[in-house]
Amino acid sequence: MARNIAIKVARAEKDMTQKALAEAVGVSRQTINAIEQGEYNPTIKLCRAICRVLGKSLDDLFWKEECEENF
Repeated sequence: MARNIAIKVARAEKDMTQKALAEAVGVSRQTINAIEQGEYNPTIKLCRAICRVLGKSLDDLFWKEECEENF
């Protein structure tokens, strides 16, 4: 699983710590860290909660663009 830099960037844009995001969505800071590090695959419910708090779409935070070479 690849790192999720998009969540980290979105958190930074909102000036949120991992702890603040975790509290807002009801998980531990370690869970947010594991998601950002690509070590944990969150449920769709958690993905939607993260998106709601960060003001982003699922595509913004969890969709990986296919390499243009594949098209």
